[in-house]
Amino acid sequence: MNSNSMYSPKSLFSEQPLFEREAKIIKRYRQIAKRICAGEIDLIPIIVGPCSIHSIEGALEYAKRIKDLYQEVSETLFPIMRVYVEKPRTTIGWKGLLYDPFLNGTNDIASGIRAVRYLLTQLARLGIPTATEFVNPLTALYFKDLVTWGFIGARTSASQIHREFASSLTFPVGFKNDLNGNLHVAINSIIGARSSHTYLSLNTDGLPALIKSHGNPFTHLVLRGSDNHTNFDSESIEEAISIQGKSGLTNKVLIDCAHGNSKKNPGRQKEVFFEVSEQISSGNTHILGLMLESYLEEGNQPFEHGASISPTRSITDPCISWEDTETLLRWLNNSLKKTQAMLLV
Repeated sequence: MNSNSMYSPKSLFSEQPLFEREAKIIKRYRQIAKRICAGEIDLIPIIVGPCSIHSIEGALEYAKRIKDLYQEVSETLFPIMRVYVEKPRTTIGWKGLLYDPFLNGTNDIASGIRAVRYLLTQLARLGIPTATEFVNPLTALYFKDLVTWGFIGARTSASQIHREFASSLTFPVGFKNDLNGNLHVAINSIIGARSSHTYLSLNTDGLPALIKSHGNPFTHLVLRGSDNHTNFDSESIEEAISIQGKSGLTNKVLIDCAHGNSKKNPGRQKEVFFEVSEQISSGNTHILGLMLESYLEEGNQPFEHGASISPTRSITDPCISWEDTETLLRWLNNSLKKTQAMLLV
């Protein structure tokens, strides 16, 4: 077994600092996110971006398009860029920008973490709120200060380590139902993450440390479907709310339009988005927001180490195009404005 030393989070913070202006932007976005989860404001969060970031160039171009759209829809929607840098795998495959930033199989994690922090600081400077899935709580120590909304994926929702980590975060964290569609696993994790924990982790110097968390009251359920069924319809949402209620939870649920709910068909994502949006416009108050796998170009491309790769099309799950994304968000924004206008008459 070969091992190499790794720089500490503190050293990376010194190398790539979070400046006061960007820190204030992130703090403001986190406050909006927490107020949404608490039911204090009616904005609908839309988590939107590629399945996995593989190109900083492409990610920054996508972010600029979100920024251009943001003001147009900000009265009703809260668009958050999906910046997933670790790709969880059922078996094997490319594990994400953090693990293989040069797309060549060298697994240069040290460079990958630097690339991730660079990207997130650039997005903060652009004024873009970001969301990511925390696959490895140790790698998250290098960039969690730059994130507005976190997620724990279907493969790790049952993990005690992830519950403990989520309990230490000061922004919303969504737990997805597991790959079989089981909701109880995620609900138990939500409850666990809302409690305080003492657990072993690393401090900013990279040394083992005991962490005492305070519990995270902004954890929530994400319905992402399964290999066998979808769960974005009104009956499934009502069932999820009922099951949560029996555990003492009253929070809303966020709908993932991809994965099991779309059967990884980008066209189906649009259908799911429209159906869930219709539920929101019709007064379904149990829906917190939506998630889309979207990128500059529709679909995905085959990936091989060392091959020529386009920066504008996903190399993992297929995505909807930016043009379709723009259309969907504008449609929901206009629909919600019409509903609000009718309520004022």
